[in-house]
Amino acid sequence: MLVKSFTSDSIEIHAPAKINLFLQVLSKRPDSYHNINSLFQAVTLFDIIKFKKIDDPVCRVQLTNKNDSDIKDNLILKAYDLMKMNFNLKGGIEATLEKSIPIAAGLGGGSSDCAAAIVALNRLFNLRLDKNRMAEIALQLGSDIPFFFSKGQALVTGRGEKVRETSYPVEYKIVLVSPPLSLSTKDGYADLKMDLTCHTTPYNLKDNRNLEDFFKSVAGAGNDFEKVQFKKNPKLGEIKRELLNCGVEMAQMSGSGPTIFGVFKRAIDTERACANNFAGCQLYTVEPFCLP
Repeated sequence: MLVKSFTSDSIEIHAPAKINLFLQVLSKRPDSYHNINSLFQAVTLFDIIKFKKIDDPVCRVQLTNKNDSDIKDNLILKAYDLMKMNFNLKGGIEATLEKSIPIAAGLGGGSSDCAAAIVALNRLFNLRLDKNRMAEIALQLGSDIPFFFSKGQALVTGRGEKVRETSYPVEYKIVLVSPPLSLSTKDGYADLKMDLTCHTTPYNLKDNRNLEDFFKSVAGAGNDFEKVQFKKNPKLGEIKRELLNCGVEMAQMSGSGPTIFGVFKRAIDTERACANNFAGCQLYTVEPFCLP
Protein backbone atom coordinates (compact mmCIF):
# COMPACT_ATOMS: atom_id res chain seq x y z
CA MET A 1 0.00 0.00 0.00
CA LEU A 2 1.57 3.28 -1.13
CA VAL A 3 0.38 6.60 0.30
CA LYS A 4 1.43 9.05 -2.41
CA SER A 5 0.09 12.29 -0.93
CA PHE A 6 -1.80 13.36 2.18
CA THR A 7 -3.42 16.56 3.47
CA SER A 8 -5.96 17.15 6.22
CA ASP A 9 -8.87 16.54 3.82
CA SER A 10 -7.46 14.38 1.00
CA ILE A 11 -5.22 11.39 0.40
CA GLU A 12 -4.04 9.50 -2.69
CA ILE A 13 -3.24 5.80 -2.32
CA HIS A 14 -1.85 3.32 -4.84
CA ALA A 15 -3.31 -0.10 -4.03
CA PRO A 16 -1.28 -3.05 -5.37
CA ALA A 17 -2.40 -6.35 -6.85
CA LYS A 18 -1.15 -9.61 -5.35
CA ILE A 19 -0.30 -13.06 -6.60
CA ASN A 20 -0.30 -16.33 -4.70
CA LEU A 21 3.11 -17.90 -5.26
CA PHE A 22 1.55 -21.06 -3.87
CA LEU A 23 -1.87 -21.76 -2.41
CA GLN A 24 -3.04 -24.75 -0.40
CA VAL A 25 -6.59 -25.21 0.84
CA LEU A 26 -6.06 -27.25 3.99
CA SER A 27 -9.50 -27.84 5.47
CA LYS A 28 -13.06 -26.62 5.75
CA ARG A 29 -13.90 -24.94 9.04
CA PRO A 30 -17.09 -25.23 11.13
CA ASP A 31 -17.79 -21.55 10.30
CA SER A 32 -17.89 -22.51 6.57
CA TYR A 33 -14.63 -20.72 5.79
CA HIS A 34 -11.53 -22.65 4.73
CA ASN A 35 -8.06 -22.77 6.26
CA ILE A 36 -5.36 -21.96 3.75
CA ASN A 37 -1.58 -21.94 3.53
CA SER A 38 -0.30 -19.48 0.94
CA LEU A 39 2.60 -17.21 0.10
CA PHE A 40 1.19 -13.83 -0.97
CA GLN A 41 3.30 -11.39 -2.96
CA ALA A 42 2.25 -7.85 -3.85
CA VAL A 43 3.18 -6.74 -7.39
CA THR A 44 3.64 -3.45 -9.23
CA LEU A 45 0.15 -3.26 -10.72
CA PHE A 46 -1.84 -0.59 -8.91
CA ASP A 47 -5.32 0.84 -8.63
CA ILE A 48 -5.03 4.58 -7.97
CA ILE A 49 -7.56 5.96 -5.50
CA LYS A 50 -8.00 9.60 -4.50
CA PHE A 51 -10.05 10.10 -1.34
CA LYS A 52 -11.56 13.43 -0.28
CA LYS A 53 -13.19 14.11 3.09
CA ILE A 54 -16.68 15.65 2.80
CA ASP A 55 -19.30 16.94 5.25
CA ASP A 56 -22.11 14.64 4.10
CA PRO A 57 -22.12 11.32 6.01
CA VAL A 58 -21.94 9.21 2.83
CA CYS A 59 -19.40 7.46 0.63
CA ARG A 60 -19.41 8.24 -3.09
CA VAL A 61 -17.26 6.24 -5.48
CA GLN A 62 -16.54 7.28 -9.04
CA LEU A 63 -14.73 4.99 -11.45
CA THR A 64 -12.76 6.91 -14.04
CA ASN A 65 -12.23 4.09 -16.52
CA LYS A 66 -14.99 1.52 -15.87
CA ASN A 67 -18.77 1.39 -16.08
CA ASP A 68 -20.40 2.87 -12.96
CA SER A 69 -22.49 -0.31 -12.64
CA ASP A 70 -19.28 -1.98 -11.41
CA ILE A 71 -19.41 -0.09 -8.10
CA LYS A 72 -22.63 -1.36 -6.51
CA ASP A 73 -20.77 -4.08 -4.57
CA ASN A 74 -17.51 -2.12 -4.29
CA LEU A 75 -15.66 -2.88 -1.08
CA ILE A 76 -14.78 0.79 -0.63
CA LEU A 77 -18.47 1.44 0.09
CA LYS A 78 -18.60 -1.48 2.53
CA ALA A 79 -15.41 -0.32 4.25
CA TYR A 80 -16.90 3.13 4.81
CA ASP A 81 -20.16 1.72 6.20
CA LEU A 82 -18.27 -0.55 8.63
CA MET A 83 -15.90 2.19 9.79
CA LYS A 84 -18.78 4.64 10.20
CA MET A 85 -20.65 2.14 12.36
CA ASN A 86 -17.60 1.29 14.49
CA PHE A 87 -16.22 4.79 14.97
CA ASN A 88 -19.24 7.08 14.54
CA LEU A 89 -17.58 9.01 11.74
CA LYS A 90 -18.72 12.60 11.38
CA GLY A 91 -18.70 13.15 7.66
CA GLY A 92 -18.00 11.07 4.61
CA ILE A 93 -15.65 10.57 1.68
CA GLU A 94 -15.57 10.85 -2.08
CA ALA A 95 -13.34 8.28 -3.78
CA THR A 96 -12.13 8.54 -7.35
CA LEU A 97 -10.95 5.12 -8.45
CA GLU A 98 -8.76 4.46 -11.48
CA LYS A 99 -8.88 0.70 -11.99
CA SER A 100 -5.89 -1.08 -13.46
CA ILE A 101 -6.20 -4.42 -11.66
CA PRO A 102 -8.63 -6.74 -13.50
CA ILE A 103 -11.85 -7.47 -11.61
CA ALA A 104 -12.49 -11.01 -10.27
CA ALA A 105 -9.16 -12.18 -11.64
CA GLY A 106 -7.47 -13.75 -8.59
CA LEU A 107 -5.29 -10.66 -8.08
CA GLY A 108 -7.00 -9.17 -5.02
CA GLY A 109 -7.88 -5.83 -6.59
CA GLY A 110 -11.13 -5.32 -4.68
CA SER A 111 -9.49 -6.39 -1.42
CA SER A 112 -6.57 -4.02 -1.94
CA ASP A 113 -8.97 -1.14 -2.67
CA CYS A 114 -10.85 -1.98 0.54
CA ALA A 115 -7.63 -1.88 2.57
CA ALA A 116 -6.79 1.45 0.96
CA ALA A 117 -10.17 2.82 2.03
CA ILE A 118 -9.58 1.77 5.64
CA VAL A 119 -6.13 3.42 5.58
CA ALA A 120 -7.66 6.58 4.11
CA LEU A 121 -10.44 6.74 6.69
CA ASN A 122 -7.95 6.17 9.48
CA ARG A 123 -5.84 9.10 8.28
CA LEU A 124 -8.62 11.52 7.29
CA PHE A 125 -10.61 11.04 10.51
CA ASN A 126 -7.51 10.81 12.72
CA LEU A 127 -8.57 7.46 14.23
CA ARG A 128 -4.98 6.49 15.11
CA LEU A 129 -5.48 2.79 14.43
CA ASP A 130 -2.40 0.62 14.02
CA LYS A 131 -2.12 -1.83 11.13
CA ASN A 132 -3.11 -4.80 13.29
CA ARG A 133 -6.37 -3.13 14.32
CA MET A 134 -7.09 -2.13 10.72
CA ALA A 135 -6.45 -5.72 9.61
CA GLU A 136 -8.91 -7.00 12.26
CA ILE A 137 -11.58 -4.67 10.91
CA ALA A 138 -10.78 -5.63 7.31
CA LEU A 139 -11.23 -9.33 8.04
CA GLN A 140 -14.96 -8.68 8.52
CA LEU A 141 -15.14 -7.71 4.85
CA GLY A 142 -12.89 -10.32 3.22
CA SER A 143 -10.41 -13.04 4.11
CA ASP A 144 -7.51 -11.80 1.99
CA ILE A 145 -7.78 -8.10 2.94
CA PRO A 146 -5.55 -8.29 6.06
CA PHE A 147 -2.56 -9.14 3.85
CA PHE A 148 -2.64 -5.67 2.32
CA PHE A 149 -1.61 -4.13 5.65
CA SER A 150 1.71 -6.02 5.44
CA LYS A 151 4.87 -4.82 3.72
CA GLY A 152 4.05 -6.84 0.61
CA GLN A 153 5.19 -10.43 1.11
CA ALA A 154 3.74 -12.78 3.71
CA LEU A 155 2.81 -16.33 4.55
CA VAL A 156 -0.95 -16.25 5.04
CA THR A 157 -2.73 -18.93 7.07
CA GLY A 158 -5.97 -19.49 8.96
CA ARG A 159 -8.73 -18.16 6.74
CA GLY A 160 -6.50 -15.20 5.94
CA GLU A 161 -6.22 -13.50 9.33
CA LYS A 162 -2.78 -14.90 10.18
CA VAL A 163 -0.23 -12.87 8.24
CA ARG A 164 3.45 -13.54 8.88
CA GLU A 165 5.77 -11.27 6.93
CA THR A 166 8.57 -13.07 5.07
CA SER A 167 11.75 -12.13 3.20
CA TYR A 168 12.05 -14.53 0.28
CA PRO A 169 13.79 -13.37 -2.91
CA VAL A 170 12.11 -10.65 -4.99
CA GLU A 171 14.70 -10.09 -7.73
CA TYR A 172 12.65 -11.36 -10.66
CA LYS A 173 10.02 -10.32 -13.21
CA ILE A 174 6.47 -11.56 -13.62
CA VAL A 175 4.11 -11.71 -16.56
CA LEU A 176 0.40 -11.83 -15.71
CA VAL A 177 -1.95 -13.38 -18.25
CA SER A 178 -5.57 -12.56 -17.42
CA PRO A 179 -8.11 -14.18 -19.79
CA PRO A 180 -11.64 -12.76 -20.25
CA LEU A 181 -13.21 -14.97 -17.60
CA SER A 182 -14.80 -13.99 -14.30
CA LEU A 183 -14.48 -16.78 -11.74
CA SER A 184 -16.22 -16.87 -8.37
CA THR A 185 -13.99 -17.63 -5.38
CA LYS A 186 -17.03 -19.03 -3.56
CA ASP A 187 -17.71 -21.43 -6.43
CA GLY A 188 -14.04 -22.39 -6.54
CA TYR A 189 -14.13 -23.48 -2.92
CA ALA A 190 -17.39 -25.36 -3.48
CA ASP A 191 -15.86 -27.22 -6.43
CA LEU A 192 -13.08 -28.51 -4.17
CA LYS A 193 -15.81 -30.52 -2.38
CA MET A 194 -14.11 -30.43 1.00
CA ASP A 195 -16.03 -31.42 4.13
CA LEU A 196 -15.09 -31.10 7.78
CA THR A 197 -13.22 -34.42 7.69
CA CYS A 198 -10.80 -33.33 4.93
CA HIS A 199 -7.39 -32.16 6.15
CA THR A 200 -4.21 -31.48 4.17
CA THR A 201 -0.76 -31.18 5.71
CA PRO A 202 0.62 -27.64 5.29
CA TYR A 203 3.53 -27.31 2.88
CA ASN A 204 6.68 -26.25 4.70
CA LEU A 205 8.42 -23.68 2.52
CA LYS A 206 12.14 -23.80 3.13
CA ASP A 207 14.19 -20.73 3.94
CA ASN A 208 15.34 -20.32 0.33
CA ARG A 209 17.71 -17.44 -0.43
CA ASN A 210 18.77 -18.80 -3.82
CA LEU A 211 16.34 -17.71 -6.54
CA GLU A 212 16.30 -21.00 -8.44
CA ASP A 213 15.69 -23.02 -5.28
CA PHE A 214 12.93 -20.62 -4.30
CA PHE A 215 11.16 -21.04 -7.65
CA LYS A 216 11.37 -24.83 -7.34
CA SER A 217 9.96 -24.74 -3.82
CA VAL A 218 6.90 -22.63 -4.59
CA ALA A 219 6.23 -24.48 -7.85
CA GLY A 220 6.30 -27.74 -5.92
CA ALA A 221 3.59 -26.52 -3.57
CA GLY A 222 1.27 -25.53 -6.44
CA ASN A 223 -2.23 -24.08 -6.29
CA ASP A 224 -5.06 -26.37 -5.20
CA PHE A 225 -7.62 -24.46 -7.28
CA GLU A 226 -5.89 -25.42 -10.53
CA LYS A 227 -7.27 -28.96 -10.53
CA VAL A 228 -10.89 -27.77 -10.49
CA GLN A 229 -10.55 -24.58 -12.54
CA PHE A 230 -8.48 -26.21 -15.31
CA LYS A 231 -11.09 -28.94 -15.61
CA LYS A 232 -13.93 -26.44 -15.95
CA ASN A 233 -11.92 -24.00 -18.10
CA PRO A 234 -9.34 -25.91 -20.21
CA LYS A 235 -8.08 -22.60 -21.65
CA LEU A 236 -6.39 -21.90 -18.31
CA GLY A 237 -4.31 -25.05 -18.57
CA GLU A 238 -3.35 -24.07 -22.11
CA ILE A 239 -2.14 -20.67 -20.91
CA LYS A 240 0.00 -22.29 -18.22
CA ARG A 241 1.51 -24.73 -20.70
CA GLU A 242 2.21 -21.91 -23.16
CA LEU A 243 3.99 -19.90 -20.47
CA LEU A 244 6.13 -22.92 -19.60
CA ASN A 245 6.92 -23.35 -23.29
CA CYS A 246 8.09 -19.73 -23.32
CA GLY A 247 10.79 -20.62 -20.83
CA VAL A 248 9.43 -19.26 -17.56
CA GLU A 249 11.06 -20.45 -14.35
CA MET A 250 7.62 -21.41 -13.05
CA ALA A 251 3.97 -20.80 -13.92
CA GLN A 252 1.00 -20.87 -11.57
CA MET A 253 -2.59 -19.71 -11.24
CA SER A 254 -3.17 -16.87 -8.78
CA GLY A 255 -5.93 -17.22 -6.22
CA SER A 256 -8.97 -19.04 -7.55
CA GLY A 257 -8.19 -17.72 -11.03
CA PRO A 258 -8.38 -17.00 -13.81
CA THR A 259 -5.06 -15.10 -13.96
CA ILE A 260 -2.01 -17.26 -14.70
CA PHE A 261 1.45 -15.85 -13.99
CA GLY A 262 4.93 -16.80 -15.07
CA VAL A 263 8.17 -15.71 -13.40
CA PHE A 264 11.37 -14.78 -15.23
CA LYS A 265 14.81 -13.71 -14.16
CA ARG A 266 15.07 -10.89 -16.71
CA ALA A 267 12.66 -8.33 -18.15
CA ILE A 268 13.64 -9.14 -21.73
CA ASP A 269 12.36 -12.67 -21.19
CA THR A 270 8.91 -11.39 -20.21
CA GLU A 271 8.72 -9.24 -23.33
CA ARG A 272 9.64 -12.20 -25.52
CA ALA A 273 7.02 -14.39 -23.88
CA CYS A 274 4.27 -11.83 -24.38
CA ALA A 275 5.01 -11.23 -28.06
CA ASN A 276 2.34 -12.75 -30.33
CA ASN A 277 0.94 -14.99 -27.59
CA PHE A 278 -2.22 -15.04 -25.50
CA ALA A 279 -4.58 -13.30 -27.91
CA GLY A 280 -7.65 -11.91 -26.18
CA CYS A 281 -5.98 -11.85 -22.75
CA GLN A 282 -4.87 -8.86 -20.72
CA LEU A 283 -1.09 -8.95 -20.27
CA TYR A 284 0.98 -7.17 -17.62
CA THR A 285 4.71 -7.25 -16.96
CA VAL A 286 5.29 -6.50 -13.28
CA GLU A 287 7.73 -7.01 -10.41
CA PRO A 288 7.35 -8.01 -6.77
CA PHE A 289 6.54 -5.01 -4.59
CA CYS A 290 7.57 -4.69 -0.97
CA LEU A 291 7.71 -1.68 1.32
CA PRO A 292 11.06 -1.08 3.07
